[in-house]
Amino acid sequence: MSDDNKTTGFEIAIVGMAGRFPQARDLAAFWRNIRDGVDCLSSFSDEQLIACGWDRSALSDPRLVRSGGVLENPELFDAAFFGITPRDAEQLDPQQRFFLECAWEALEDAGYDPEAIKGRVGVFAGAGRNTYLLLHLLGQDPEALGLVNALSNDVDYLTTRVSYKLNLRGPSVDVQTACSTSLVAVHLACQNLLVGECEMALAGRRAQGAAGRRVLLPGGRQPVTRRAYPRVRRARGGNGRRQRRGDRGPEAPGGRAR
Repeated sequence: MSDDNKTTGFEIAIVGMAGRFPQARDLAAFWRNIRDGVDCLSSFSDEQLIACGWDRSALSDPRLVRSGGVLENPELFDAAFFGITPRDAEQLDPQQRFFLECAWEALEDAGYDPEAIKGRVGVFAGAGRNTYLLLHLLGQDPEALGLVNALSNDVDYLTTRVSYKLNLRGPSVDVQTACSTSLVAVHLACQNLLVGECEMALAGRRAQGAAGRRVLLPGGRQPVTRRAYPRVRRARGGNGRRQRRGDRGPEAPGGRAR
């Protein structure tokens, strides 16, 4: 018999997943968008940017990025389901609302009821910069930097809130390593599973910014249009400009590389 089927005892199974993405409410929609080549970026009109707080005089700035990924319906949060009051839900960073919902959905996708799990479930995750507090709450109430808002908006409470609300009794670790946060969270989750700190683990990252609030300078590392055109001349941004002269690369209609 082949040794390929032998196990070592260090195997880790992915038993459930959940996620929210621009123009994709769940993973099934996300994979469909990838398969169909759907452009999931949204474009913002002058009226939308003004509603986000931009001055009309700034809208003519050529550095202004008028597109971005937008998650649908951030206000549709079932606070009562998680035992959160309407006032606390209003103050809670949408990133943390989405992550709490996704944590529940991942366990549900795996077929586990958080209240019935006998083993320890760890949570390892991080979040992006909190623009909700800066651009929304502080704009309404300059005194909003109190303890309640700190608990509702500080990324340090992302994982412990999930552990508390879902009654998960394993390690609860906040991870912040910039672009590698998701991968480091998964790495830590695997380590804790292997050393026996927990029997199951949730790992991931939540990142959501305020639409239309980003200004990118020419020559930056991100594409000015927020669209990636690998190895083609129409790429605009730091990574696109690293291309060697004469290396045009095949370009398909619509600017997508084959």
